[in-house]
Amino acid sequence: MHKTSAWPLSLLYIGLVVYASLYPFTDWRYQGIMPWAFLGSPWPRYWSGADVAINVLGYMPLGFLLALSRRRSGHLRFAAVTATLAAAALSLVMESLQSYLPARVPSQVDWALNSLGAGLGAAVAGLMETLGVIYRWSRFRARWFVPQARGGLVLLALWPLALLFPAAVPFGLGQVFERLESALAEWLSDTPWLEWLPVRDVELQPLVPGMEMVCVTLGLLIPCLLGYCIIRQLRHRLLFTGAVFALGLAATALSAALSYGPEHSWAWFGVPVRAGMVGAMLLAAALLWLPPRASAALLLLALGVYLSLLNQAPTSPYFAQTLATWEQGRFIRFNGIAQWLGWLWPYAALIYVLARVWGREQKN
Repeated sequence: MHKTSAWPLSLLYIGLVVYASLYPFTDWRYQGIMPWAFLGSPWPRYWSGADVAINVLGYMPLGFLLALSRRRSGHLRFAAVTATLAAAALSLVMESLQSYLPARVPSQVDWALNSLGAGLGAAVAGLMETLGVIYRWSRFRARWFVPQARGGLVLLALWPLALLFPAAVPFGLGQVFERLESALAEWLSDTPWLEWLPVRDVELQPLVPGMEMVCVTLGLLIPCLLGYCIIRQLRHRLLFTGAVFALGLAATALSAALSYGPEHSWAWFGVPVRAGMVGAMLLAAALLWLPPRASAALLLLALGVYLSLLNQAPTSPYFAQTLATWEQGRFIRFNGIAQWLGWLWPYAALIYVLARVWGREQKN
């Protein structure tokens, strides 16, 4: 039996909703009114079509995923109602908490539109089940993937989203060492613990073109190897590899367009990147026949080298300015989740593969 991926995706989407609803998480204060007082307030006089669309569409995936996870777990009765009520309760909590944030305004209209969006998403899940779309996906998954593929599928679904976060090196996810070092130094300032932090004698040096090429190669090879860990047949692996390269190119170009403007969508596609992509294609093709267990072992090695190289390089001032734009909320509806995915995706993949290898060892 295949475990549904809808439930972990639901949890991740709930995290996105919480982040988008409570951003920027600062200047909390109590106004002397009950947090749910907004329910009895007069309706706002002005709202735009964009606000309506965002509030409805923002909760549709949550309602869909919650209803689908209920259905795939065997709870067919009232799945749509349960999913809608759960999403509406989450929206009510988020709107209530916004009363403590000066930058946010709670609204019963937002709550109603969120609940409507969740109901529509749950209805779509039921319609897809009725039309047999979910059944066909289950058959497709059974043909393509091993039974214990849920974690890998979730990671592969999140990889293009992680690439939307602007990276100093194309396909370079997980570059967190410099930020962690600065954050720790700031948190421990004026404390005796600051002396415990290691002091670097040499500043981080930018990657030379050859190392950038290696990082691009590994950045594309890693999702391919992750797919090889859970995909059964050779021809399916070949199609999957082509999809990885297509999605990687599209997501990176979209990230550049959002960050630097549409005219710079392909400014990152230089000689080291092209050479790295060619290298990744050749390696991915050569490893198509690799057994899943060997794919997992090679993936662990690739992740170790990849993260080591990326975290020995600094971010450029221009790139730091771009990050500041993201962190100030220019893309407030998805910047936070893309940023965290860009930082954490390789480490989540590392934990997932280690868990798979450890589980196999325990069974043996």
